[in-house]
Amino acid sequence: MNNLDLILRIIDEAFDRKSWHGTNLRGSIRGMSAEEAAWRTKPARKNIHEIVLHCAYWKYTVRRRLAGEKRGSFPLKGSNWFDRPLKGTIDEAIWAEDVKLLVQIHKGLREVIAELNPTKIDQKAPGGSTTFLQLITGIAAHDLYHAGQIQTIKRLYRTQ
Repeated sequence: MNNLDLILRIIDEAFDRKSWHGTNLRGSIRGMSAEEAAWRTKPARKNIHEIVLHCAYWKYTVRRRLAGEKRGSFPLKGSNWFDRPLKGTIDEAIWAEDVKLLVQIHKGLREVIAELNPTKIDQKAPGGSTTFLQLITGIAAHDLYHAGQIQTIKRLYRTQ
């Protein structure tokens, strides 16, 4: 296994492939309803739907940095956190579209990683002081952090 294969395996296990550590990001939202995704532990707290879009945004940001692209092509207006549900309505179609967006952006990130030159993995990525490797392992850790957060919110939702 070469370095890129290992990195892709780490990304996959954090997002949607079986691993020893438990639920990954995609698994944490599999089969979830829009109502559950919209529930908040407290009024000012983020909900699962917002966390999913936050994860999609940072996957986009890492992909863009790895590819040396400019800002401004994320499909939703804004950055980092996106209010959901929209206008106070819980909508299964919007939830499904936002999950689809997360999956598509992950796929694009994975494609960019697969095309990286393995000899440059320890070099600084364009637009910052972090290396390609730090960005990639960081986004995997980000997925797992939020997967755990989602699992906790789900448990609280189901015991309310």
